[in-house]
Amino acid sequence: MKIDILTLFPEMFEGVFSESIIKRAIDEKIIEINLVNFRDYTTDPHKKVDDTPYGGGAGMVLTCQPIFDCVKALKTDDSKVILLTPSGIPYKQKKAYELSKEKHLIIICGHYEGFDERIRTIVDEEISIGDYVLTGGEIPSMILVDSITRLIPGVITEESHIDDSFNNNLLDYPTYTKPRVYEGLEVPEVLLSGDHKKIEEYRKEESIKKTKEVRPDLLGDD
Repeated sequence: MKIDILTLFPEMFEGVFSESIIKRAIDEKIIEINLVNFRDYTTDPHKKVDDTPYGGGAGMVLTCQPIFDCVKALKTDDSKVILLTPSGIPYKQKKAYELSKEKHLIIICGHYEGFDERIRTIVDEEISIGDYVLTGGEIPSMILVDSITRLIPGVITEESHIDDSFNNNLLDYPTYTKPRVYEGLEVPEVLLSGDHKKIEEYRKEESIKKTKEVRPDLLGDD
């Protein structure tokens, strides 16, 4: 998979993409990530990419030209263009699975007060990571890349993500490791039984129980 991230602040990504699973996926050429500064595409002699909003108001608005030209330069028949915005669809694990099957993603990171409404005409999908406002789309784009990358075949084992939280609208079951007893807290006996059927049943029950207690809203999702 190829991912192009349109951002005014490419340096923000250096630490995130140079460690752990994402770095390994890049090194093994499973995924290609390009950080594209769309300021490089502006025709403004002063390298401006924003301007004051028509009708007045606070802040600066990203202009069409540099983003339009940047997307045109990168887009192919295999591309899906994503705009990160608070008004987008809520991002969920199901969407992460869908996007992990794409060949090429172009992710646009907004900034400042917002972006010219006409930029919406060149995107395929608008995504929000939550009901709150950030200073820009850089952190949301990191979340998308991380959640998508781990689902691409060959990055981690399928077993590692098949039981993740939010699959089948359930939270993950509790897990334990050595020692068997720590400060009086014991590992549930069933996990030591060696009976795989009972362990599977226990984990499913605990997953449902945890979801009911913590996120009952998930049980009503599609």
